Amino acid sequence: MIHKVTGKQSNSKMCFVCGLKNKFGLKAYFYETDKNELVALFKPCQEHQGYPGRLHGGIAAAILDETIGRTITIGQKDEIWGVTLEFNIKYKKPIPLDEEIKVIAKLTEGNRRIFTGTGRIVLSGGEVAATAEGKYIKLPIDKIADFDKALNEWQIIESETDPAAIEIPVD
Repeated sequence: MIHKVTGKQSNSKMCFVCGLKNKFGLKAYFYETDKNELVALFKPCQEHQGYPGRLHGGIAAAILDETIGRTITIGQKDEIWGVTLEFNIKYKKPIPLDEEIKVIAKLTEGNRRIFTGTGRIVLSGGEVAATAEGKYIKLPIDKIADFDKALNEWQIIESETDPAAIEIPVD
């Protein structure tokens, strides 16, 4: 099913998942949809492999954790961050390198301090390669780290290649 992109989230300089200047990072971009889901797009390369030609399972967990954790910010102007309390993943298929991968996450429950979410990694052919669920605490960045937005280049990077809509397979 095709869903309209309603927003794009920030990238940083050196984060392993979203850092655009981290030469070994995933350089993932995060898009909010009209279905209130967050979609991360990235293309793993040789430096991200576990077994030859396959994405390392720990990196699959990292992109799922990051994407689920960011769901709390969908449509929000306040910068509240999700810090992982619990995380569970199920691997279903090998994840190939050198092709665009989609990670789709949604918020499933939340209160003033805690939220939960689910996510899945979807291959280019539509197959689900991994699923995860996580529980997170909501915190402002100053409670997590000494973070300077300008120094860390925390910003939304618009691109001509940003999609206006994203195909999201039905669960």
